[in-house]
Amino acid sequence: MLDIVQYLPAKRKASPSGWVSFNAVCCYHNNNAPDKRLRGGIKTSEQGWSYHCFNCGYTASFIQGRTLSYKARRLLSWLGVSERDIEFANLESLRHRSVNGLIEDRQRTFNMLQGIEFEERELPAGAEFVQPGTTYWSYLLARYAPMDFPFMIDPLSKRRGIIIPFTHNNRVVGWTKRFLDAHNPRYFSDSQPGYVFGTDLQHPDWQHVIVTEGIFDALSIGGLSLMHNDINDAQARLIRSLDRQITVVPDQDTAGLDLIDRAVELGWAVSIPNWQDGIKDVNDAVKKYGRLGALLTIMQARETSRIKIELRKKALVKRIQH
Repeated sequence: MLDIVQYLPAKRKASPSGWVSFNAVCCYHNNNAPDKRLRGGIKTSEQGWSYHCFNCGYTASFIQGRTLSYKARRLLSWLGVSERDIEFANLESLRHRSVNGLIEDRQRTFNMLQGIEFEERELPAGAEFVQPGTTYWSYLLARYAPMDFPFMIDPLSKRRGIIIPFTHNNRVVGWTKRFLDAHNPRYFSDSQPGYVFGTDLQHPDWQHVIVTEGIFDALSIGGLSLMHNDINDAQARLIRSLDRQITVVPDQDTAGLDLIDRAVELGWAVSIPNWQDGIKDVNDAVKKYGRLGALLTIMQARETSRIKIELRKKALVKRIQH
């Protein structure tokens, strides 16, 4: 497979999450001002690569076993890859498909039936990465967010906020923006039905997965976010596909009670820790106890028995009412 990284500009920066940022090569060709702020980003894997420009919005991706798309070919040519090497890479990919294509097609069909395929989406035009020392950076630190995550901002927007990209299989499939002011709505999202945030953040050797309601709950604990207080059937299939022990941690408010009932219906474990007053959700717990401390309270309160879950739910109702 063509090693695209060797063609990237010398000035580049790698993040712990696997993204490599550099001055985007697509902007000039798309009638935009040349990028000088490392707004081009690429992430590679054993299966291929995904590219996103957070300046002009250009996206391209490649998966081994598939034909190089028009957009991928354009990107490679802009990076200086010769037409001969592009054609050779395309032939090598098709040769790989001749060996593994049938298996991959069956797996892809299974994934689609399970509702875990999402179309690629573009981020807001002009989005750029959050920089240290800014108000946005301070907000993320206060939320105990992982600072190696590719948080972004939209400097052209009238309402300041943090843009959180939604990814699935290392492709951007949507985003949400958390506004920093006190006005409603607090979030504005471009999300696809059945999507669960955080699947790409899970480590392959983890045996447990924590399911939360909010985005920052998931980010602060390394879990998944439903982005509401329900679990639809497509989300349930996606979460089950991770093949891990599932623990649902609802927000400790009236809305969270519905999530408890849905988790019990699915046969999943529920955790309702007896946190101190004022701690409503996982992110609050992480800010109070630290990530490890919050995780311990969650696992200690984990229940699989319907009767015990119901008892903890009744105790939660009493706390909410008082």
